[in-house]
Amino acid sequence: MQWGGDKAPHEVVKGSVLAAQQFQDSEILLVGDEKAIQQELASYGTVPKNITTHHTSQVIHMEDPATYSIRQKINSSITRSVELVASGEAAAMVSAGHTGATVAAATLHLRTLKGVRRPGIAAPFPTKTGVCLVIDVGANIACKPIHLFQYGVMTTIFSKYIFGVKEPRVGLLNIGEEDAKGNDLAKETFALLSHSQLTFVGNVEGREIFDGKADIVVCEGFVGNVMLKFAEGLATGFLSAIKAEAMKSFWTKLGLFLCKPAFAPLRTKMDFAEYGGVPLLGVNGVCIICHGRSDSKAIYNAIRVALQLSKNKVNEHIVSELEKTNVPAASIT
Repeated sequence: MQWGGDKAPHEVVKGSVLAAQQFQDSEILLVGDEKAIQQELASYGTVPKNITTHHTSQVIHMEDPATYSIRQKINSSITRSVELVASGEAAAMVSAGHTGATVAAATLHLRTLKGVRRPGIAAPFPTKTGVCLVIDVGANIACKPIHLFQYGVMTTIFSKYIFGVKEPRVGLLNIGEEDAKGNDLAKETFALLSHSQLTFVGNVEGREIFDGKADIVVCEGFVGNVMLKFAEGLATGFLSAIKAEAMKSFWTKLGLFLCKPAFAPLRTKMDFAEYGGVPLLGVNGVCIICHGRSDSKAIYNAIRVALQLSKNKVNEHIVSELEKTNVPAASIT
C-alpha cells in the first residue's frame, strides 16, 4: 500500500487497518515515511499483526513531472511499491499518489503482460442498471486501433471476474451510432471489434454510457480522462445545485428531506469511494490507482479490489484470452 494522496497518512492508514482487520489472511505493507506511519498506527492501540511497514525517504509531489520523478526519486513510495510487486515481495500495489508517476513506474518496472501493447486505466461509471467500465481514462493518449481492441479484451476479463458479468457488452465511444462515424482511429477500431469474439454492441455516444447500453466502453486516454473529470464535476455540481435550491424555503427544504431516501442510493452510486480505485490493466502485476482525495473507505475498497484481482488471477486470464485472439497483422503496426 503506497501511502500518497491528499489525505495521507491518516486516511490511508485508517483504510489499511480496516482492510487488515477484514482480510486477516493477507498482509498489508505500508510503504512511506515510517515515522509518520507508526505515529498513525499508534493511535489504534493494538495494530493488526498483518500490517507491516517499509520506509522510503522521498516523495513524488503532484506537480512533479511523472517520468523524471520515478527516475530521480528512486526511494519514493510509488517507485518502491512497484519494485516490491516486480520482485514478488508484494502481490499488488494500491496508490493514491501521483497518477502519472504510478502509471510510468508500473510500465517501466512491471512491464506489460505478454501480448499487451499498451496498459489502460478502466474507470467505473454508474448507469441505470449497474456500472459501465470506461477504458482508457488517462494512461495512453496516443492510441492505435490494436490498443483499443486490447482494452476491450482486458476489460471483458476484468468485468467477468470482478463484477461477475457473464457476457460483458463492449461499445466504442464515438460521435454517433452509425458504423461509418468517427475518425480513422474509431473506424479502424470498429472493424476490429466487429470481427472479434467480443460481444460488440457498436458505437456508443457519450450520453449513452449512463443509459447502460454497454458494460464496457473503449476510447483513447485523452478523451477518456476529459470525460471522467467532466462527469465527476457534473455530478458534484448537480448535487450541490439541488441542495442550494432546496435550502431557499421551508417547503423546498421539507421536499428535500422527504426525498432523502431516494437520493441516498444515487449518492452511493456516484461516490468513487464505493469502487475504491481503478485498475491499470495490462501491466505484469496488480496496480490499483485511487483518487487523490480518497478517504479510508476508498482505500479499504481499493485494497479489496487488489486482492480480488490477485486471487482471481485476472492477469493470467488476460494473457490466455489474448493468445486465442487473432488480429490482422496490418492492425498491429
